[in-house]
Amino acid sequence: MSQQIEFVGKSGARYRYTPLEEERALPPVGANYVIAKVTPGGSDILFVGETENLSRATWREQLAEARSAYGQAAVLTRLNVKSVVRLAEREDLIAEHRPPMNELPANAASAEERLER
Repeated sequence: MSQQIEFVGKSGARYRYTPLEEERALPPVGANYVIAKVTPGGSDILFVGETENLSRATWREQLAEARSAYGQAAVLTRLNVKSVVRLAEREDLIAEHRPPMNELPANAASAEERLER
């Protein structure tokens, strides 16, 4: 699973995520991450998150929870330096995919407005 996987947000924006090698040293940069069940037939998003520092591996807790509840799951990442971009992307994906491990934002439409700026 080394190829990129594309997810489309509610706004229609397309985001390419790369599967993460869990044991690899990670850069200390801001990133969005998706925890998903990836199969040859497609990908189901279980959780969408963002972090200021990917190397802190804050995604490990959600990944363990996803694997416990849903079986096989993988973490995919997309590097984004600006916090506002990460948050808008996260909300856009949650609004479209409604991952079972995320709460739906109260105003999902605001993600579309921020992505247009």
